[in-house]
Amino acid sequence: MIEWEFGPADVAGLRFAHSPMAEVVAGVFALRAVGGPHEAWRRRVAPELSRWPTFRAVLCGPLGYAPDFLTPPPHGSRPTFADELAEVAATPLDVVAEQVAAGWSGRSAPPEIEWFTRDPAAALARLVAEIRGYFEVAIRPLWPRLRAAAATEIAVRGRVAAEHGARRLVDGLHPRLGWDGAALQLRYPHKHGRWSLDGHRLTLLPTGFAGGEIYAMPDSPVGRTLWYGPRGFGNVWTAEAAPKADARLSALLGPTRAAVLTLLAAPHSTGDVAARLDLSAGTASHHLTTLRDAGLATASRSGRRLLYERTHLGDQLAGQ
Repeated sequence: MIEWEFGPADVAGLRFAHSPMAEVVAGVFALRAVGGPHEAWRRRVAPELSRWPTFRAVLCGPLGYAPDFLTPPPHGSRPTFADELAEVAATPLDVVAEQVAAGWSGRSAPPEIEWFTRDPAAALARLVAEIRGYFEVAIRPLWPRLRAAAATEIAVRGRVAAEHGARRLVDGLHPRLGWDGAALQLRYPHKHGRWSLDGHRLTLLPTGFAGGEIYAMPDSPVGRTLWYGPRGFGNVWTAEAAPKADARLSALLGPTRAAVLTLLAAPHSTGDVAARLDLSAGTASHHLTTLRDAGLATASRSGRRLLYERTHLGDQLAGQ
């Protein structure tokens, strides 16, 4: 079992974010798995790995290790891939060389790994370029769905916490995660350790490619993160353009309005709803206004956009 010292006062410091680099690294973990909802994605992407030999050597080593510098804790809730990749590129070279070598400790390393010892600046530049190439092929086509799944998870968790208290952010997050009031417990039978937050806040990262797994970065000097699969992560790999409404909800509200309410698990503008559900802007606006007037949705302004999302009552009706 892995434990983090985590008292009630630490709960208030919990934050959520969606990290593109966490999706990159978790995607490589998914490539090593068998079966699951992303099997078709795996068959498409795995043969392409030879195009990125440095990336493959760093992340597909014999110890199954991913250097911490590749997944820095996000500074905001929605960092861009470019922002995170720039932070990776700015990692001190001694840290890069040390962490890359750790993935091959005790093993005969290939030339791509030895390069980080001889010329870490050039090796890091090559790694960054190959990460960019991998992202375009493996992650970019799924990015809108990965982002939407994370946004939905974060919105729902926030509403639950507002209704029931911050402790509910942890409850039900993952079957292997528990909290005894003094420590977060990750129930892995063959992994052991105990850490503290060491002055850091814990960032929860809903990561589509984490799937049914949960990953922890418990002792990095740059921060503490926990990656887990957001609810409905399997839908990321389906061809469906928008989440399906429950049949009973459709019978109650009508199929279109039920689909709109289902979509509002995450914030959407009128234009977003119209595009996702293939509606006219007027029709989307009518259904959103009706749901808001019924207390099932709320609207808030973000810059020039008016964003709608479900209320707690809307979550209950939608079965979330």
